[in-house]
Amino acid sequence: MFLEGIDVSMLAVAVPAIRADLGLTTGTTAWVMSGYVLGYAGFTLLGGRAADLLGRRRMFLTWLGVFVAFSTLGGFATDSWMLVVARFATGVAAAFMTPAAMSIITTSYPEGPQRDRALFIFAGVGGAGFSLGLVIGGLLTELGWRWVFFAPVFMAAAILIAAIRLLPPEARPAPAPHGYDLPGAAAAAGAMLLLAYGIVRLEHGGDGLGLTLGAFAAGLALVTAFILIERRSPAPLVRLGIFRKATMVRADLAALLFLGAFFGFQFIVTLYLQELRGWSSLQTSMTLIAIGIDGVLAPTLTPRLVNRYGNSRVIFGGFLLAIVAYALFLPLGMDWSYAAMFPGLLLAGVAFALVFGPLTIAATDTLAKEEQGLASGLLYTFTQFGSAVGISAVTALYGIVSAGSDGSPGAELDAYRTALVVPVALVLLGAAVSAFGLRGARPVGRRKDAEPAARYKANDGVPG
Repeated sequence: MFLEGIDVSMLAVAVPAIRADLGLTTGTTAWVMSGYVLGYAGFTLLGGRAADLLGRRRMFLTWLGVFVAFSTLGGFATDSWMLVVARFATGVAAAFMTPAAMSIITTSYPEGPQRDRALFIFAGVGGAGFSLGLVIGGLLTELGWRWVFFAPVFMAAAILIAAIRLLPPEARPAPAPHGYDLPGAAAAAGAMLLLAYGIVRLEHGGDGLGLTLGAFAAGLALVTAFILIERRSPAPLVRLGIFRKATMVRADLAALLFLGAFFGFQFIVTLYLQELRGWSSLQTSMTLIAIGIDGVLAPTLTPRLVNRYGNSRVIFGGFLLAIVAYALFLPLGMDWSYAAMFPGLLLAGVAFALVFGPLTIAATDTLAKEEQGLASGLLYTFTQFGSAVGISAVTALYGIVSAGSDGSPGAELDAYRTALVVPVALVLLGAAVSAFGLRGARPVGRRKDAEPAARYKANDGVPG
């Protein structure tokens, strides 16, 4: 999780330097970022289920190796197509290894306080990776943007060696009695890819609108086909009854909206600092490091708040803080000092700490061990679609406003201000979604675990 967080944030800081060095167009530059999201969003659902059916440890190790290979390719890229291919492939690798990693954790502990604590640490480590990546990305970009690709290679290789030694061997999963749902897998991957592609194309506004609408239409057609396949399959890739879990569905939707707001906000602020203000990548990363408070608070403060007030109330409070954080940036000024930006950035980090960890718990609670990979895959599918929606929406709105302006710095600033309305709107919607879970919510520390420890064999989390 740390690797995934640091990889994304380092590249976000390095994009302007990559664009300048390789002479990339605006559209190609967007694809360097979007290629990763497309691969991740397109295959996370399949990756999560593959962990359940083919083995979590095996999926984690295999796709971590793929991540190493294609991140290396990105570092040696000499043309735009190599960068886009490398980012797409590393996104696919992350789509398989991240749900596997999360489901390794959720199946290693019985449901309750112990698993919750592990997931808070998991979320905090991810937040720390993202925040530290902003600083390291700025430093490495000063040396040369290629190091932004090579640094994760060394880290991933070290994780791979450690994982081989430390992750306990697992029994080979028994073959599915009714085979594997290959038509369902193909329909799911195709639908996710087309829908993610349509969302990414929203960045272009009215340019190529027919292609954008066509991608959405084809994606929705494949979603319909997928549902029909799953209803008739003797061994469905996704048990459709899982969507009756209201808490899980609400957590996934809230994650989509929260991550969409967060990444859209971070993307626009980065462009504002580097392209309008002329700040270096290092100055930008040091400015954004205030968001990194989530890496400290997620495993320390958040568990105490959840234990006292319950998941739902902490998530809702985090959304309220996010609304304030992003609203503070709406009157963005041409010469804002760091002191003017600091309160909003700090609140954004605190909000992330309060929301993301509890959402991971809500998205996997009360589900059987054999569906933990699927639940993790669903959560990360929603988060990746959220990041795609957030970045695409702010980019599209910025483009529409700036296209009708005179190109002056003042007009550019107005475009940035308008784009910042998107994160505020997304967290407002997220607060409304999360508010439905407040009724009847109770603190985790006072609940009786839905799955008593007696139902688990010692230390392995297998239902007894």
